[in-house]
Amino acid sequence: MGSGDDSNPNEGDSNWSLIKRLLALSWIYRRACVKVLALQVILLSVGLAGLSMAGLGIDVIHHEVDPSYRSPNYPFGMELPTDWESMTKIGFIAGFIFLLAAVRAFLNYLYSVSVARLVHLEIMVNLRSQVYEKLQQLSFRFFDSNASGAIINRVTGDVNGVQIFVNGVLIQSIIMLLSLGVYLVYMINLSVSLTLACLVTIPVLWVLSIWFSRSIRPAHIKNRQLYDALVLRLSESIKGVHSIKGFGREEEMREQFSATNRRYRRQQRKIFWRVSLYSPTVGFLTQVSMTILLGYGGYLVFQGQLAMGTGLVVFAGLLQQFSGQVSNFANIANSIQASLTGARRVFEILDAPVEVKSRANAIRLKDSKGAVSFENIGFEYKEMQPTLKNINFSVEPGECVAIVGATGSGKSALMGLIPRFYDVTSGRILFDGHDLRDLNLDDLRKSIGIVFQESFLFSNTVMANISFGYPDATREQVEAAAKVAAAHDFIMEMPKGYDTILDESGTNLSGGQRQRLAIARAILLEPSVLLLDDPTAAIDPETEQEILEAMDRAISGRTTFVVAHRLSTLKRADKIIVLDRGRVVQIGNHTDLIDRSGLYQRLAKLQIVDDIREREQLLNEVKSETTK
Repeated sequence: MGSGDDSNPNEGDSNWSLIKRLLALSWIYRRACVKVLALQVILLSVGLAGLSMAGLGIDVIHHEVDPSYRSPNYPFGMELPTDWESMTKIGFIAGFIFLLAAVRAFLNYLYSVSVARLVHLEIMVNLRSQVYEKLQQLSFRFFDSNASGAIINRVTGDVNGVQIFVNGVLIQSIIMLLSLGVYLVYMINLSVSLTLACLVTIPVLWVLSIWFSRSIRPAHIKNRQLYDALVLRLSESIKGVHSIKGFGREEEMREQFSATNRRYRRQQRKIFWRVSLYSPTVGFLTQVSMTILLGYGGYLVFQGQLAMGTGLVVFAGLLQQFSGQVSNFANIANSIQASLTGARRVFEILDAPVEVKSRANAIRLKDSKGAVSFENIGFEYKEMQPTLKNINFSVEPGECVAIVGATGSGKSALMGLIPRFYDVTSGRILFDGHDLRDLNLDDLRKSIGIVFQESFLFSNTVMANISFGYPDATREQVEAAAKVAAAHDFIMEMPKGYDTILDESGTNLSGGQRQRLAIARAILLEPSVLLLDDPTAAIDPETEQEILEAMDRAISGRTTFVVAHRLSTLKRADKIIVLDRGRVVQIGNHTDLIDRSGLYQRLAKLQIVDDIREREQLLNEVKSETTK
């Protein structure tokens, strides 16, 4: 992922390593590739046979019109009966050419189907599945450092780079080399001197192709980066449509998208300009070769050293095919750059380290109790930028722990360590006496139910959304979880009850309804630990009361961690952990902490003080304390 400066001395080695890896990937599909190549070899043979027969037809016509003209040189050891009429001979040759054309058309059909099956039904589908599977294994750290638009583009667009390599580079290169060899041998067999004369422009064409290949690579890299930006802009516009319309920013967003689109278009234009400049140059050099052919080849025909049909006409066809294959090198070179750019971005995902995974012989977690201990925990999202420092506290099974603190104090980071969305940088977290990293990851996460501040719902039925973490749950189990979460009644009022299909992200539900479905989804697992990330932050007081009642039923008998700001939630906690700049500064329950001078007292009073001046003074004290 760079600027594409081809001055990098390690770039050649990097590209070669990437090519070797693509070749290894292609080897997986070797049978299909061999089939495609075999069909191409047959097509090449049939094409040459058709060209030879066309030349023979010209010589036969010429001989029949002028018997003094040299006798036709029949290919493949064949010879037509001498007693055949002229039109019979021509009709036979024409019929044979028609038959070859039909065979060629059928083989072209088989070739197209085989390539399409290899590229679109095998390579693309399998590689997309591999990339998607790897994405499911990566930790949150990867998603934190990569924009969603860029990730989507890699799965949908950059995967195409690998199929371009297999079809547009590997197969086409073999076809090109094979064709060039066959055409060259055939042309030399017809006339060595004419072959040398006509191929005098080939070195120039080859140098031009190499220059084109090298000059186009940086443009392709920049093109993919700009396309990422375009996809990201579109993705953000769709996700943020309510904010855009709510603030009347449609015109500005249209202009931003248009500007991004124009930058992409300008970069595309640079690529098209190079390709457009290259193609006519190749065409000009090809015509130079044809000029030499007509001049020198015509001279050889006049001298009787070369036949008109099986000599000059066939040679012209071979030269045209030969020049076409040489000029195809530019397409292959262009495909190499496009494929390497896309494949490199795909392999970056496939090669990304799986930071959070189960160790070999990991401990299987059964009948967990929900005891959690933080022992001298340190954590940082980025190296040398600590987020949590020296965290020490223990939670007994069944306790409810509230985590409170100002924005940026580390609340979400602390919650994310418990299900191992991230691993600690130092210290350890014990779950029922075991280090989290020693436990089977699937077992650990199945023992933990999670309700996020903005819970995501899928475009599926209510039943499927609740049972997302437990697909084998029965209807009775799902309904029981919904009743605990106070969701059953409003579900039954929906058009098809539990079989009602929700809109994207559950937009046909209220915020409170979405949260209650999320609570039902979490407790359906019957987890020993429940994580609630400020579930009442974005709802109204009336809905808050419904959520709190659902929470009371959900947390009963479970160890619960809840990120909270509202006193109504904090008062329910057995223990409150107060964080400030990544450190624990206070521990206690609401009754203890509200009477104790400190950060919690000031945060709590902000919610109950009506006097504006006093609120401003408290807010300034909180800001001052959390920024020291």
